[in-house]
Amino acid sequence: MSAEKERKPNENGIARLGLILFTVTFITALLLGLTNALTKDRIAFARKQQALDAMKLVQASADEFAPVEAEYANDMVKAVYEAKKGGEIIGYCVEAGPRGFSDTVQIMVGISSENAVTGVSVISISDTPGLGAKAADQLFLNQFAGKSGPLTVTKGAATGDNDILALTGATITSKGVTSGVQAALDCVSKLRTEGIIK
Repeated sequence: MSAEKERKPNENGIARLGLILFTVTFITALLLGLTNALTKDRIAFARKQQALDAMKLVQASADEFAPVEAEYANDMVKAVYEAKKGGEIIGYCVEAGPRGFSDTVQIMVGISSENAVTGVSVISISDTPGLGAKAADQLFLNQFAGKSGPLTVTKGAATGDNDILALTGATITSKGVTSGVQAALDCVSKLRTEGIIK
């Protein structure tokens, strides 16, 4: 009889803890949902602005950017835009998401009408500061300008026309960004071959 009495308060305590846990979880989920609803438009606008700023960096003489509707063979390619000046197409901007050391690196690649890189800009990177994060430095990104591929990552010294010198201690990120730039070049080339773009 006494063992039965002792068990009932324990069961009540467990039920009460379960109810408290459910209530806290429900309120937290509700607050997260409200926060998301209130901020999603601002976040989408900020991302769109980041992409536009990156396009202006890699196609500096363009005054207009128009999306290209197409299927992209490479999963790294997220979007392709026509870069125009005075209504004339002067090249393309390709948004790509190659894999870095710890996460996806969002990049924008400018490509000329001759299928050469006009510039590369990093939209977002979360790799290690001082190592992989140096992929966003202009010193590294400037290596891509004028190259048409196929691109190769090297250590020590870049000897070939399409060699990219890897960042010290960040070979994986260097290879990731380079593969993203190559995917952009390949994508534009393929879209030209298919007659989707000029």
